[in-house]
Amino acid sequence: MLRLLGHTQQELRDIAVSLGMPAFTGSQMAKWIYQKHATSVNQMTDISVSNRKKLLDAGYEVGLMPHANQQRSKDGTVKYLFPVSEGELPLTVETVFIPDHDRATLCVSCQVGCKMNCLFCQTGKQGWQGNLTTSDILNQIYALPEVSQLTNIVFMGQGEPMDNIDAVLKATEILQASYALAWSPKRITVSTVGIKDKLKRFLDESSCHIAVSMHTPIHEQRMQLVPAEKAMPISQVVELLKQYPAFTRHAAKPEDTTTQRRLTFEYTMFKGVNDTITHAKEILRLLRGLECRINIIRYHKIPGIDLLPCDSKTMETFRDYLLSHGITTTIRASRGEDIYAACGLLNTAKHC
Repeated sequence: MLRLLGHTQQELRDIAVSLGMPAFTGSQMAKWIYQKHATSVNQMTDISVSNRKKLLDAGYEVGLMPHANQQRSKDGTVKYLFPVSEGELPLTVETVFIPDHDRATLCVSCQVGCKMNCLFCQTGKQGWQGNLTTSDILNQIYALPEVSQLTNIVFMGQGEPMDNIDAVLKATEILQASYALAWSPKRITVSTVGIKDKLKRFLDESSCHIAVSMHTPIHEQRMQLVPAEKAMPISQVVELLKQYPAFTRHAAKPEDTTTQRRLTFEYTMFKGVNDTITHAKEILRLLRGLECRINIIRYHKIPGIDLLPCDSKTMETFRDYLLSHGITTTIRASRGEDIYAACGLLNTAKHC
């Protein structure tokens, strides 16, 4: 099967022309796939029967793959298990749907496993088994039963987005396109630990929000928690971000605030490791001059790792110190922990 899902409108027009159809047939396909949520070529009723047959004879289908399993948390969070189309092994990825009053966020994956091997993350413990295609990324969205409810998408599931940047950029391009969901980039957030060159490329080519996984501002300590610190220290990540006016305090900001992107630093807090006022002071020093916010994340313990979560009082004291010194800081509500859907718990090794 050749999947139409994951192609841009121009690519669909090129497919149409290659099969002897008018180019506008590709535009019709894009509308059926991305706006009308067609699940089969034969549902595209404004395309002639003969042209639909050409697509099917050439092996093309929409290519939506339904979830293989789902788990529902007591807090309403739903974790879905989606098959992956590429490769010889029957691989899967986990996707998390998080309803919250008038918001509904989808946490999507971009890789099977992860190369970054952060000490506290379950995904890294399964190793890296492959990149998702743009089709596989968008399948998590378009095959989602709650797709019509979505208000936000975060690339914070399995994998490091900058390590699969081509597919991630293409997926976010399609989501923002007028022929698809026509979403503002403000509704999409992409996370990263920081990867040289690829992070700069993302900042240059995308207007989506960015979330940087910091976890500690201290180089030697971050080396132990986030091995990617060796290749691109958090200090270098910050210096790169300071080159972009959207993230710089007192810099002239774009008049069109609909495209103004937000910068967040993710900070998973561990008891007795990175939870002191000394760490908070170092954060202030490191981020001086940046327009950003801090998102404190409760650590969810994983087997075999000698780290412990902080108590709420310690997290609140840390938050309040940063707030009092001018950095917007929040504590992320933990969702889906009972079904292993919370931050750092996604892992599909058991399903492979």
